[in-house]
Amino acid sequence: MKEIRLSAPANASERVLYGVEKLSATLRANNYQLQTKKAGKGSLSININKNYDNTLAKEGFRIIRNGNSVEISGRDDSGLLYACLDLAERVKGSGKIPEQLNISDQPEMVLRGTCIGIQKPTILPGHEIYEYPYTPESFPWLYDKALWVKYLDMMVENRYNSLYLWNGHPFSSLVKLKDYPEALEVDEATFKKNEEIYEFITKEADKRGIWVIQMFYNIIVPKPFAEKRALKTQDRNRPIVPVIADYTRKAIAAFVAKYPNVGLLVTLGEAMEGVGQMDIDWFTQTILPGVKDGLATIGKTNEPPIVLRAHDTDAPAVMKAALPIYKNLYTMAKYNGEALTTYTPRGKWAELHRELSAIGTVQIENVHILANLEPFRYSSPDFIQKSVKAMHSVYHANGLHLYPQASYWDWPYTADKADPRLLQIDRDWMWYKAWARYAWKADRTKSEENLYWGKLLGQTFGANQKASENILTAYEESGEISPKLLRRVGITDGNRQTLTLGMLMTQLINPFRYGLFTLLYESEAPEGEMIIEYAKKEAENQAHIGETPIQVANEVVEHARLAVKAIDEATDGVTANKKEFERLKNDIYCYDAMAKFYANKIKAATQVLKFKYSSNIDDLEAAVPMLAQSVKNWQVLTDLTKDHYLYANSMQTKQRKIPMRGVDATFIHWTEMLPVYQKELADFKKHIAQLRQQTKGGDIVKTIPLKNANVKFVDKNISFYTVTEGAKPRKGESVTLQNVAPELQGLKAVQLGKSDQVMYGTKLSFENDKPVKVLVAYYKEPKSGDLLPPVLEIDASANDYGQAEIKIANAIKTSNGRLLNIHTFSFPKGKNTLSLGKGAALVLGVINDDEPLRIHNAGFDGSGQDIDWLFEE
Repeated sequence: MKEIRLSAPANASERVLYGVEKLSATLRANNYQLQTKKAGKGSLSININKNYDNTLAKEGFRIIRNGNSVEISGRDDSGLLYACLDLAERVKGSGKIPEQLNISDQPEMVLRGTCIGIQKPTILPGHEIYEYPYTPESFPWLYDKALWVKYLDMMVENRYNSLYLWNGHPFSSLVKLKDYPEALEVDEATFKKNEEIYEFITKEADKRGIWVIQMFYNIIVPKPFAEKRALKTQDRNRPIVPVIADYTRKAIAAFVAKYPNVGLLVTLGEAMEGVGQMDIDWFTQTILPGVKDGLATIGKTNEPPIVLRAHDTDAPAVMKAALPIYKNLYTMAKYNGEALTTYTPRGKWAELHRELSAIGTVQIENVHILANLEPFRYSSPDFIQKSVKAMHSVYHANGLHLYPQASYWDWPYTADKADPRLLQIDRDWMWYKAWARYAWKADRTKSEENLYWGKLLGQTFGANQKASENILTAYEESGEISPKLLRRVGITDGNRQTLTLGMLMTQLINPFRYGLFTLLYESEAPEGEMIIEYAKKEAENQAHIGETPIQVANEVVEHARLAVKAIDEATDGVTANKKEFERLKNDIYCYDAMAKFYANKIKAATQVLKFKYSSNIDDLEAAVPMLAQSVKNWQVLTDLTKDHYLYANSMQTKQRKIPMRGVDATFIHWTEMLPVYQKELADFKKHIAQLRQQTKGGDIVKTIPLKNANVKFVDKNISFYTVTEGAKPRKGESVTLQNVAPELQGLKAVQLGKSDQVMYGTKLSFENDKPVKVLVAYYKEPKSGDLLPPVLEIDASANDYGQAEIKIANAIKTSNGRLLNIHTFSFPKGKNTLSLGKGAALVLGVINDDEPLRIHNAGFDGSGQDIDWLFEE
């Protein structure tokens, strides 16, 4: 037993004392006897200096050993905390205090945070998306103090210093308002539980050097508040209503007065009208005044930090207006959208990040949702390290906000089938550790990192050096697969697409039909080509540019082969955590099957697109074996997942669209997609046979004119016109419909004035005796004053009526050369209102909901024949 004296300043903060406690426990575990008084001759002493070292950077520390004396100094309390933890780790690693200590360290990123969503996979009955009051029934884990301690310990161990709690409108669960007592959404007993657990979380976090930040969306109001006033809880097209602004300001004020040390993360967009003056007004005239009101209530002047999220808002403009009245502001933007796709970001998205960074406050990079990674294990240190470097070098950012690797909506559990269910922080320990390591310091050599991760993996799986190296190889090779696939063939970087559930052939050969999010290709991928671009260049014998779909198809199969080889070779060297290793191994096999599925389907899609230009049926025949093989690959993936996973995606709502629209937790498992892909192959073969029977290789699809539904409009002054070539769709304008898809001709359309649409938006109330669809035509290339088509990436309500997908692309061409795409809004029987935002669009009529409407490209853009029908009934 070795004697040692560990002394801390008499007035040490709880944060420093926490570090001392952790260091003391480690010393005792390694046979050191702590003395409260001066240690005997020859004994060691550890002294924590009471004065801060101003030569160090924020959170920096220094540890120096001179003989038997170890001196610890820090720039602040967090620095002293990290110094204690650093020394403890060194003692734990070697079993003793090192003889030589001359350490100076500090983090590169100012903010290094993780997030927890207090949200659920499905929408609560009677509520809309993001509306989740804090209750034991919805979130039993929220009140588990032991789980919070475990999570916060993980955070401080990895040197995270910020924790983001995400919820649509947390105030109705955490504060009471005298002027709006009905706004409290929980009962009194639950409210007291919420107060207790929130105080516990914030106190325990602060002790570990962690700043708690509460996120909320705008504009969402509590359900009882809304019902009392006959309002919607959220309405993107609603202007700022005085009573809602007053309530929101007072709710924020009450929160700040109650929790003055908790920061706020503000999402201005998505639940309110998009980019515009309204965002600036709401932030500067409601949110910031609410914060100041709260501070005034408690007599404080220190501004709590506020993070402005650059999502569906003009963040630079908002910051320009806000900084003169509030200084303690940060900005945040998504790193690769709601996915992980590249460490070479570029284009407009990179320009926005750099613009935010140049403001002079801290720009935080949000590694968000990870919809292309879930649910399989992902922890590639190499990919993660390069991504953090890109945050610095490309985005000029200096903060990290990290989402869970998978199952964000199902916190704290993973999607694995296990009893008891696995916790995300246990399964995905390497994910959290990797991002934290490189947020602290990104520039580390590959050899250094191989040694570091090999040692950790060896400890985790009781593996020898060779086995550890192979496990690391499996992680890094598999880590390239999902990023490459999504950035080359995906529809979106958002969580409306679940990459691991595959894609339909129509999504590969006609991505614009599904609301292609082009930012994915222009900014969140290396320069390269989509499948449709690749096929067109092949047909025209043009040179290819950058990363191509065929290149990626081949590369992901090779990555998977190497990953499988490595994980197989590691198996015999594993002696611990064998169940978890087998789960990891199964995931690597899943990556392999998925890579082969996509590779075969990508090659089939490029072959099918040849037919678009050649009209040679032999080109279609050549695609059949490739598509058939992809179905076999999917069968393998189904077999690998059916007993291992509960679901593929943790968001199980109507917002999810790719590959299939997910309503009420449908199409969440690979087994549900197998019949879809089998039918797709069967339909393809059937249509090839039909084509063979034609004397020409042309159209075998009949056009069925749509019929007007029986609808009674409330407004008696509405003007109508018949959809036909030559018709004038707008009051007072000479522009006519030049080309109209045949099935649209004869519809009874609503004649609207553009100026009214731009100024007030569009609201049409009607009554219908059967379920109906309203046909709305959006301009394909919107100009100033045009209504933007539904975009789920920025508007979570953009598919509430099934309106997100283009039903007929290039359906109308006007006399001034503009093209329009048709979307449909579905409404049940009864009294309904079509409510569109401010901007010009055409309302082409109303049809019965069961009216056959073939989804296709009418082709007035000159894009050639429509071939989607090859894969549909």
